[in-house]
Amino acid sequence: MTTTNASGALPAWAQELAAYRHKIVEPEKPFATIRPGDNIFVASACAEPQHLMRRLLAYAPKLNDVQIIHLLGEGKVSFNDPALTDHVRLNALFIGDSSRAAVAEGRADYTPVFLSEIPGLFRRDEVPVDIALIQVSPPDAEGYCSLGVSVETTPAAVDAARLVVAQVNPRMPRTGPHSLVHLDQLQALVLHEEDLLTWQAPPPNEISRRIAYHVARLIDDGATLQIGIGKVPQAVLAVLGDRRDLGVHTEMFTDSLLDLLEKGAVTNRCKGAYEGVTVATFVMGTQRLYDFIDGNPAVQLHPVDIVGDPGVIAANAKMTAINSALEVDLTGQICADSLGHTFYSGFGSQVDFIRGAARSEGGKPIIALPSTAKNDTVSRIVPRLTPGAGVVLTRGDVHYVVTEYGVAYLHGKSIRQRALALIEIAHPKFRAHLLAQAKQMHYVYEDQQLPCDSEYAYPETWELTAKLKNGQVLTLRPIRPRDEPLLQRLFYSLSDEDVYFRFLGHDRRFGHKRVQPLTVIDYRDRMAIVATVGGQERESIVGIARYERVVDGDLAECAFTVHPHYRRMGVGSALFYELIHIAKNRDIAGFRAEVDEKNRAMLNLFLHSLQDAKIKNDMHIEYDDGMYSLWYYFDDKEN
Repeated sequence: MTTTNASGALPAWAQELAAYRHKIVEPEKPFATIRPGDNIFVASACAEPQHLMRRLLAYAPKLNDVQIIHLLGEGKVSFNDPALTDHVRLNALFIGDSSRAAVAEGRADYTPVFLSEIPGLFRRDEVPVDIALIQVSPPDAEGYCSLGVSVETTPAAVDAARLVVAQVNPRMPRTGPHSLVHLDQLQALVLHEEDLLTWQAPPPNEISRRIAYHVARLIDDGATLQIGIGKVPQAVLAVLGDRRDLGVHTEMFTDSLLDLLEKGAVTNRCKGAYEGVTVATFVMGTQRLYDFIDGNPAVQLHPVDIVGDPGVIAANAKMTAINSALEVDLTGQICADSLGHTFYSGFGSQVDFIRGAARSEGGKPIIALPSTAKNDTVSRIVPRLTPGAGVVLTRGDVHYVVTEYGVAYLHGKSIRQRALALIEIAHPKFRAHLLAQAKQMHYVYEDQQLPCDSEYAYPETWELTAKLKNGQVLTLRPIRPRDEPLLQRLFYSLSDEDVYFRFLGHDRRFGHKRVQPLTVIDYRDRMAIVATVGGQERESIVGIARYERVVDGDLAECAFTVHPHYRRMGVGSALFYELIHIAKNRDIAGFRAEVDEKNRAMLNLFLHSLQDAKIKNDMHIEYDDGMYSLWYYFDDKEN
């Protein structure tokens, strides 16, 4: 419903506008004041004033050389019509479906910019704003309207424009206090009631669910969340229902976040900044979400130069930023806005949140993406970025990269470590090629190997955590090729006696050629489990247990090593039990070992673990010249 007659009766919801009746107009009246060369700002996302935009584009043939400045377009109004080119030209500060074709074909412009910097560009007149087309709620008794579901850059555009045209819509929720504009700031009012634009996250597929599983394992109770646009980040929210005291400080607030609020997983109690309040800069969702935020003081929308300020972001406890990407190279460079030379989206707030999370106490900057595109025909992990692809996040910005195949932690890692970690989480069909390219570029050792010619599946189901006797959390997991430096550090921590007991020799050199065969295994006939502490950020290997199937036999040779500082704390026993569990699953019938008679720790580990694991068969022992040969079967069997 539209009221365009300034002398006519006002609808019930517009009674507070009586004193401003002279400002109520048809859209064409302010449009007639548009000059050649003017820049017109249009409010974004689900606050896009659809009625004004339809009327503006219908009026476009009367305009010349007018530029429309726009962020994320979610409406049915499209800028892809070639007929607009001679009259209005879009300058997209973020590319969406409504503008992608026009930008790709050169009929529209794209300005790469951090979302948090746009308000400053408007206010300093670096990007002039002559006219602002916005959408607001009806005013309150004091004359204040609300920008409702999208604040982001609009207050700065209102301040900068010589003419502000506001579509007043009673269906716009009120979100305050930072979304308020007074009627005195608005030169023209167009009364039009219509449903707001709505948005629903794309349904997750199996790949996005697997990625979400890996990302969720990185999210602690009490973390403050930022969730970017995209199928994968939104899928993460669906698996966080069991978390406690999560907080929200994000640019986009969606129904998926509302679900976590209603489940009690989000309380905002532990944020450290804006405690007790969900903070966002725009809302995209369904009517259910709009009803929830209407007049709700527990949800605050702030301008994006506040929400996206890395310093403000970093003030939140355990700030966890989850964003997507289009491509990542083996050094960790991230492209998120283009497909080669073709611009696809934009920066948004990704860089600000990644950097803010990195500065947060306990923060985690996460990039999550599928390992492939185009039905598994193209790898998103590449030796080098596609020519023309822009670097949105530098090598120094990136911490966690997650695909459906696992997590690669890159921060503080060498190029060799990064390349191996990223190859391991690439799609198996591309790993051999990536490894060959990494060797050609001298990123990794020339003889670097990966398990099973890179076609292996890392057995993540065998990852588990346990508590040591001192309360420290221990992670047990299968070894990876990227663990080579960590394993070297463990071996160099051993005494001369320990080295002899483990390797039955005195060679203390643990270079690449000696250690690589211990990290590259098939996870079937050759298996190794490491015990680690410190999490991925400060990970150290404090113990390792391994077996290797005896040729033409059903037993496996096993060996154990524990860091001197972690002995008598249960590390060896935990490794032994897990190794037995895996061996049984791999059809290993039992273990055998050659143990020096002076190696009482290994002898005791075998004997006590045999009892604790409730293996009923007897240990078989042979002794010859200072060496014990030990073996036993896991299950009843004639020996």
